Amino acid sequence: MKFVTGTLETGQLELSELKTGAYDGQTVTVHGAVHSKRPMGEGLTFLTLRKRDGVLQCVCGAGVDLSSVSEESAVIVTGTLCREQRAPGGMEIRVEEIQVLSSPAEPMPVPVNKWKLDLNLDTELALRPVVLRNLRKRSVFKIQEGLGRAFREYFSAEGYTEIHTPKIVHAGAEGGSNIFRLEYFNRKAFLGQSPQFYKQMMVGVYEKVYEVAPVFRAEKHSTPRHLNEYTSMDFEMGYIRSFYDIIEVETGYLRYAMDLLRRDYADDLERLDIRLPNVEQIPICTFREAKELAAAKYHRPIRDPYDLEPEEEANIGRYFQEEYGADFVFVTHYPTKKRPFYAMDDPEDPRYTLSFDLLFRGMEVTTGGQRIHDYKTQVEKMLSKGMHPEEFTSYLTIHKHGMPPHGGLGIGLERLTMKLCGLDNVRYACLFPRDLSRLEP
Repeated sequence: MKFVTGTLETGQLELSELKTGAYDGQTVTVHGAVHSKRPMGEGLTFLTLRKRDGVLQCVCGAGVDLSSVSEESAVIVTGTLCREQRAPGGMEIRVEEIQVLSSPAEPMPVPVNKWKLDLNLDTELALRPVVLRNLRKRSVFKIQEGLGRAFREYFSAEGYTEIHTPKIVHAGAEGGSNIFRLEYFNRKAFLGQSPQFYKQMMVGVYEKVYEVAPVFRAEKHSTPRHLNEYTSMDFEMGYIRSFYDIIEVETGYLRYAMDLLRRDYADDLERLDIRLPNVEQIPICTFREAKELAAAKYHRPIRDPYDLEPEEEANIGRYFQEEYGADFVFVTHYPTKKRPFYAMDDPEDPRYTLSFDLLFRGMEVTTGGQRIHDYKTQVEKMLSKGMHPEEFTSYLTIHKHGMPPHGGLGIGLERLTMKLCGLDNVRYACLFPRDLSRLEP
């Protein structure tokens, strides 16, 4: 009788194990894809092996048969591990044997082993499945992994419960026309714009919750900052004293995330030449003051008193970078006219809400704030916006049966990745982006 124990032993080592020095001078076996193959003359060939966590140089002498080895072949290599400061990672394998597991049917359409790929956006996205094998392209998504990993680690450690909310919904959390409609067994349904209703419901259950999941926006425009499907990192917390509690918690996450990237993603940071932002202290400025400061310094008149235009966001980011050396700035007290029906109005001036955006290097990456928790106040706010409370019966149940003061936010993972990696289009920070014209790959 054969039994399994859940322990996988392949006898093949990973880069992290080779880097320890414990295997120096020993015969080791590794697997990977042939990232590049460079004949050097006199029977000597250098192979760069691409592994999940980096690359490894392999030196093949005249006695190693490479006749069936091409770039992008999947191989298993056996040889002696040696220190070599000129090699990537300061080590190489002097190959004794190479086994080909599979070979490509066609050559690569683009040279993914180059440092930079000079491709236009449409070409790159069409060839995404192979372009992502490029080391720098790959590092973007390792950084993104780090941001998502930090989010889960930080909020789990802070006592938040991870939840998973439905993406087929009865009504849109944000309202408006930017919502995908679909037929659901002869009933009207929508793709979720946000987990807003559900994470508020779960505050009444667990007090503090978080989720990392896709959201959908049917926005009919094509800009460098918008996607029709993106990943939102949300949290919601109860028993807050004010919406500044939410701001403090997000700042705590950002500090944790930057420390994690610095510690565990150093190779990717170096490969992309990323300068991590200073998050020890983040300035806070009201919406009104931020608009006035940027308008005065950069001589751009205020055209929309109720929202921030992209150019204004850029100027506000520039202002706080020049004046305070800050990459982030919290902009608070957005006008009631432009905030959703669940945003709590400022009791001192109901024209504004107890809400905020976080701008990162001149672009909004977070929207959050305090929510209305009182039933009567929430119904009145809905009616004032021309909404029909009877369409939100299940959502209003939590207000009717008691909710603590609460609030939260959503972070656009792709935008945060884009700005951190210095990319000029959010599509570069999405594995397989969905926009007005793209449904594949």
